[in-house]
Amino acid sequence: MFINNFDPVAFEFFSLEIRWYSLAYIIGIVLGWLYCKKKLIADQNILNLFDDFITYLIVGVILGGRLGYVFFYNLKYYLENPIEILMVWNGGMSFHGGLIGVIIASKLFSNQHRIDQFILLDLVALSAPIGIFFGRVANFINSELYGRATDLPWSVQFILIDNIKRHPSQLYEAFFEGIILFLILMHVFNKNYLKNSGQISGLFLILYSFFRFFTEFFRSPDPQIGYLILNLTLGQLISVLFLVIGSLLFYLKR
Repeated sequence: MFINNFDPVAFEFFSLEIRWYSLAYIIGIVLGWLYCKKKLIADQNILNLFDDFITYLIVGVILGGRLGYVFFYNLKYYLENPIEILMVWNGGMSFHGGLIGVIIASKLFSNQHRIDQFILLDLVALSAPIGIFFGRVANFINSELYGRATDLPWSVQFILIDNIKRHPSQLYEAFFEGIILFLILMHVFNKNYLKNSGQISGLFLILYSFFRFFTEFFRSPDPQIGYLILNLTLGQLISVLFLVIGSLLFYLKR
């Protein structure tokens, strides 16, 4: 058993607290940006525009992720405490909300510059697992999105939560949604198996949704929501929806 007693604050700069979660976002975005520019983008026009697109992307991720969490996971609380919607540093981001934000941001940017939206979304899909990996590791450090009870040898006791031995579900997600997903998409891209823009985006949605659905069986449901239809979590139900969307996109882009 591993005892998790990490401090969510990485370090303090004067009176400003720098949290691991913020660092995870920064590292994920920077590495994803470099990966796209150095390894993925061959079109000079896209390369010239990509730095500007990153600004749209950051806004889309933050706004979409925060509003997604507010509306999907804890609407009642934030209706009673609306000022806390702005307190992103206290935690509370939704991946699926961030995904919707990215789609909207890429649509606005592509319309402005008259380029294929799915070229941008494919780049995001190929690099997103980098950010997902660091985000899930930050979840583990923060003792959030923790797993269900278990007696397995690699169980973790999250001191900030309780004394129960739990699955390190954040690390399961970091492995499958981050490392494995990245390697699969990189292989598909390098081998040029998918030639039409949008297919990689569809494949990303399919694989991420599958991995998320599977790993949620080891993760405790959000306490304010609990289990829903067929004893599934909200994250699993949303994953099923995006799995269908990804499958349709992949089929239509063939």
